[in-house]
Amino acid sequence: MTEQTLKTGIEIFARLINQEAVKYQGEHTKLYEAYTQNGDIFDTVNKITKALNLEIYDYRGGLYLTPGESNHVFGYTNEELKEMIGLRLNRELFLCYFIIYHIITKFYTDSATYTYQEYVKVPEIVEAVDASFQGLAEKVETLALTEVEEYSFEQMALAWDLPLLTNEDSSVIRAEKGSRAGMVKKTFQFLIRQGLFLEVEDRYYPTDRFSALIESYFESEQSRIYEIMTGGRDDAAY
Repeated sequence: MTEQTLKTGIEIFARLINQEAVKYQGEHTKLYEAYTQNGDIFDTVNKITKALNLEIYDYRGGLYLTPGESNHVFGYTNEELKEMIGLRLNRELFLCYFIIYHIITKFYTDSATYTYQEYVKVPEIVEAVDASFQGLAEKVETLALTEVEEYSFEQMALAWDLPLLTNEDSSVIRAEKGSRAGMVKKTFQFLIRQGLFLEVEDRYYPTDRFSALIESYFESEQSRIYEIMTGGRDDAAY
């Protein structure tokens, strides 16, 4: 490995860890080309990310970085996430995870079932979560849930037991914990701050970062929630 290779590899990593865009078209085009066209630089960057328990994805001409599983340095703890989203209880946080799952599946389920929906709105996510809790209640006997899983879904259902809205004007949805629509909007605001969605007139559009992370993750790590919601069974922990 030459000194220049190491220097370029570190620069690419530094740009990504500081959430700068390293894309085929943009300010750091040369860095993207170096990563994709130079095997030594590619290996250098991937050695750095692997050593730090990070995942790097090349998606539609851009590089995206995300923490690996249980990465407590570059990822977030539950307590940190509650503070960032504006929550107090663990069951509220788990509900946000569940809402995020439904947001994801509006755009992507697996490699065989891409969807081409451009955007989503709060009411359709509320409807999807409502339907899921109703479906789970009807078939809980056949799902073979563990004690922990059953308790987790019960707690999420309690957190979801809210009015649809807290204001009389249904055209105004506030990001708050006092309503189902408010919880969904609060979740979307967190995703926007993470660079995963853009909001335009109450419509939420996924960014390339969202697509890169979700599609790549789903290819390698189907979640336990996915198994439960599709009626499958996996002995992996939820």
